[in-house]
Amino acid sequence: MSIVVRPKILVVGAGFAGVECVRRLERKLGPDEAELALVTPFSYQLYLPLLPQVASGVLTPQSIAVSLRRSRRYRTRIIPGGAIGVDVDAKVCVVRKITGEIVNERYDKIVLAPGSVTRTFDIPGLADHARGMKTLAEAAYVRDHVISQLDIADASHDETERAARLQFVVVGGGYAGTETAACLQRLTHNAVKRYPRLDPRLIKWHLIDIAPKLMPELGDKLGRSAQEILRRRGIEVSLGVSIEKAGPEEVTFTDGRVIPTHTLIWTAGVAASPLIATLGAETVKGRLAVTSEMCLPGHDGVFALGDAAAVPDEAKDVAGAVCPPTAQHAMRQGKHVADNVIASLRGQRMTPYVHKDLGLVVDLGGLDAVSKPLGVELRGVPALIAARGYHWGALRTNVAKARVATNWVLNGLAGDDFVRTGFQSRTPATLRDFEYTNAYLTPEQIRERTAVG
Repeated sequence: MSIVVRPKILVVGAGFAGVECVRRLERKLGPDEAELALVTPFSYQLYLPLLPQVASGVLTPQSIAVSLRRSRRYRTRIIPGGAIGVDVDAKVCVVRKITGEIVNERYDKIVLAPGSVTRTFDIPGLADHARGMKTLAEAAYVRDHVISQLDIADASHDETERAARLQFVVVGGGYAGTETAACLQRLTHNAVKRYPRLDPRLIKWHLIDIAPKLMPELGDKLGRSAQEILRRRGIEVSLGVSIEKAGPEEVTFTDGRVIPTHTLIWTAGVAASPLIATLGAETVKGRLAVTSEMCLPGHDGVFALGDAAAVPDEAKDVAGAVCPPTAQHAMRQGKHVADNVIASLRGQRMTPYVHKDLGLVVDLGGLDAVSKPLGVELRGVPALIAARGYHWGALRTNVAKARVATNWVLNGLAGDDFVRTGFQSRTPATLRDFEYTNAYLTPEQIRERTAVG
């Protein structure tokens, strides 16, 4: 009697791209057609665009972390750990489980959607003193940290220290940095009213970016509108400026200014997951070079998408254009790559990914927002409705939608709360601590493992 072995499809990453891919594979593949496995250190899908609202306390952390284990309908095996290397010749993915054990996961088809990490530069002190806004833990930490600065300033009798505690620096004039600065400034503005010993005029927020424009993707008019909103709130926006060096109690800008501060939030773009470098394949600005079908040329059964892949943007009539690392592209690429994986299993023709940009939305907290859905420029309440409507609709489950909507209504009616948990106050809080960027193997180490495994 012959035994039919099902091909194994391994998906790496539980972000927008990975989860959409897995769910579509589950719906369209029969249980006897393939074995499905998902490698992820956390058994939830994080809705990244709403992290600034978690940091400001508008939303609770669990409201934007959608559990992958909630439903009994799903048959994908979740491997709790992080992929730290891939040998595409041996068809092996090296995984470090959350227990610390390192195992070799063999596959027939692999979908690489490990996402991205915060992009950093060789700036003295940056890695040791900057906080990011890329993970749920970072958002929770930043919230605790910002509120603790108010508490420490209130308790201090040293005017110099008090002034330093009440200055905050955010680097990055993209969506993450702009929304983070806007939401947290609103939090401190409301919180300081509960601190009668503190002078509200001492609270200063700085948003800096090396680019000449704030959020250039929005266009000149909306970019200027966003900048005007921030300045009206008292946020000092400095463009064409970056960080020269960072210390525990001050930050030096490239224009020579020295800002006494204990808070440096770094959101200056993203880079593909370090996992991509372990493949030893061609990259485009760090992202894996793939075809418009999201296949890795020369390697059968290897697919890549999302922030970690340079997927050709077929919707643009520009040579060499690739899809930007946005949630809307990742979600749609996830569904499309699942269809291509299924087509490859069934011997059918794969199709190229084509998707036109649906527009951009920026929630600046309160009633302030700027949005450009389908090219239509919106400001104020209409823009806020568009922004929150888009985010609410993009949440994957009804439970998540109910939690987020409830949080928004409660915050709108009751206002902010200023509770800090303190559970991370004595733990390291650098970018590498939260994003594990030093956990990956070299190509040589991977081949050494797969050769004996």
